[in-house]
Amino acid sequence: MDRYERLRAQYRPTVPKTFNFGTDIVDAWAADEQRNAAAPALIWCNAAGATHNYSFADIAALTDRLAAALRRRGVRAGDRVMVMLPRIPAWQISMVAILKLGAIAIPCVTMLTPKDIAYRLANSGATTIVTTGLEVDKFADAPDGALRIAVDATVAAGTGAGAPAPEGWLSFAELLTEEPGAFRAAEVRAEDPALIFYTSGSTGLPKGVTHASRALHAWSVSAEYWLDLGPDDVMFCTADTGWSKAGTSILFGPWGRGSAVLFYDGPFDAEYRVELIARHGVSVYCAAATELRRLVALDLSGRQFPRLRITVSAGESLNPPVLAAWSAMTGRPVLEAYGLTETLMLVANYRDTEIRPGAMGRPLPGVALDLITGDGEIAAPGQTGQIALRLPSPNMMLGYWQDEERTASTLRTIDGRDYFLTGDNARADTDGYLYYEGRADDVINSAGYRIGPQEVENALIEHPMVREAAAVPSPDPERGEVVKAFIVLHDGFEGSPALAKELQDFVKRMTAPYKYPRRIEFIDELPKNAVGKIQRRDLRLREFASQSQQTNTPA
Repeated sequence: MDRYERLRAQYRPTVPKTFNFGTDIVDAWAADEQRNAAAPALIWCNAAGATHNYSFADIAALTDRLAAALRRRGVRAGDRVMVMLPRIPAWQISMVAILKLGAIAIPCVTMLTPKDIAYRLANSGATTIVTTGLEVDKFADAPDGALRIAVDATVAAGTGAGAPAPEGWLSFAELLTEEPGAFRAAEVRAEDPALIFYTSGSTGLPKGVTHASRALHAWSVSAEYWLDLGPDDVMFCTADTGWSKAGTSILFGPWGRGSAVLFYDGPFDAEYRVELIARHGVSVYCAAATELRRLVALDLSGRQFPRLRITVSAGESLNPPVLAAWSAMTGRPVLEAYGLTETLMLVANYRDTEIRPGAMGRPLPGVALDLITGDGEIAAPGQTGQIALRLPSPNMMLGYWQDEERTASTLRTIDGRDYFLTGDNARADTDGYLYYEGRADDVINSAGYRIGPQEVENALIEHPMVREAAAVPSPDPERGEVVKAFIVLHDGFEGSPALAKELQDFVKRMTAPYKYPRRIEFIDELPKNAVGKIQRRDLRLREFASQSQQTNTPA
């Protein structure tokens, strides 16, 4: 029996009847006499050189203050609160304060456009908004009466008043100066909704993936077994604050294990990234494959990473040569994992176990998976099937917000057993290692971002020259995949590099900029089936078969 098998044998799933992350994790660590009270829970720094450390006691006090201030202004359990913040301490403080109230946090990336924001506000019914003063103009269409809170992103939370809030907005810094009084956090049941992550699908608008409080408790499992975290660790994950990955590897996972988190607010710079790892004693580093591809191009001879134990990666496949190169450069293993917004981590590689090239790993303790073939049968070793999570599972979402039909479409019963279908294909070897075989739908996975093709297409066809558009993934050596758009123009217009650039800029204005098509091809007609539905699959197969790296205009 290897270590992995022992871990699974020893694991005993526990789902408490009540769980409030703010009190049961943050406040509990703040009161833990075994943990150094001055030890940092959050190490924040930015590109300008500012730094600030927070202990769990600091976070506990600040989140009590903010939660109490929000409650006085009418925020209650079950209310939805949209948090659109960059990598600043106000993000963790806001998220934990919201959870202490029993309210539902909606973390969002700051790249959202006003149109993206309006949809999320309308769909979720959010009544409170937390964002920076730089972003408030995007919320011009927020519902009347919504509580608006502005953060000065130039100062660390709790260290100064900063700039005054714009007219009609409350100052985040001033809320933190209010005394919490006899604040008492809400009692939160395990099945109460705690988070909504908006994620792209192959059709329609983004889906509001709703997670129960029990999921926040369950995500500490991956933090223990995959991230291998403990109170002496410093975790550095570079995911965006709107990603579900930030929840598991910047907030809920590390703090659930009592680990410190390094939080850097600044642009990506490969040289500076490795400097941060060394300077702050990072022991567990989490980065998307795209980032690691850039780092392996550096000359790290003579660089020392005295505390780095492991590097982990998820969200997109990591090429074995890149994995091997980074491991050789750091002298430490790279542990890949697989998960999705609806469940978070399901499969992982583990410390001190065999790592097989190209494998995502094996299911986490407490996670039961099967691979389901197109015929509805359980796949045999070596046979491709869709990854299906056996239910019930504490990792499983409550469902898509206000969309019972879409939720039901992901569920299936086979031979009396209930499953959630992930939409991802894989094959397993005889030892249970899983190998990713691609999406079962059309979602584009570019540098860790999940991009729904219809979102890109909807933006493109609003341009007056575009008659039809189809967006598909195109292979890319750096990002894994990029968005490629096949475009049919209205009569009288002709494709050109200049028009391609114009359309790219147009999409950046219409939706989050990371979704824009980096490659554009003008064609006379899109492939369609007998009923006129665009066949993205034909375009995708053509794109991957040719391994085309051509584009009409520079990205």
